[in-house]
Amino acid sequence: MRNSALDQENKAKRVIVTDPMHGITGMQVCCVKDATDEEILRVCNEENPAGTEHGWQVVVRNNEYGYANPVVCSADKERLHILIVC
Repeated sequence: MRNSALDQENKAKRVIVTDPMHGITGMQVCCVKDATDEEILRVCNEENPAGTEHGWQVVVRNNEYGYANPVVCSADKERLHILIVC
């Protein structure tokens, strides 16, 4: 779904995997602003397993690991694009 507008089916989901492989140890999701880290990690580990022993572990919210902070989704201002690392 990378670089595409949200369709109605996806927009209904609270967390959507938008970039399953962002670099070697990351991925990106588009989610509602109030999605919890636990909710985001659950979707990531169910829909896009990392293939590592512990799976996806960190929702990057504060420039951790040199990754960018969340940004507002260009297709829906009520959603954020957030990076996840394993």
